[in-house]
Amino acid sequence: MLYAIVKALLSGFIIMAVSEIAKRSPSLGALVVSLPLISILAFIWLWNDTGDKERIASLAESTFWYVLPTLPMFLVLPALLRYGTGFWLALAASCLLTMLLYLATIWIAARFGVSL
Repeated sequence: MLYAIVKALLSGFIIMAVSEIAKRSPSLGALVVSLPLISILAFIWLWNDTGDKERIASLAESTFWYVLPTLPMFLVLPALLRYGTGFWLALAASCLLTMLLYLATIWIAARFGVSL
């Protein structure tokens, strides 16, 4: 149980730190957010929990494919905000786009024999 609490606290601390950094410098906050910190932590936690190399390899590969459909969100959200769309609507639209792109990615990947 202590292990799970440490994992949750460390992961939460990273999110809090990024938001504090972004308040002071959006560019530096963006740099930190773009680092695959959560993925790296997930690899470490999974290794500590299972020691299963194949499971970690599968997680890393699937993460690569799932990152791709998230990228347009980082262009659509600022475009909508600059166009005058309210924050919550712009965020919802960006998230909806991302969900649709996730579905498309899963469908396209399957057609090429990639199982996600």
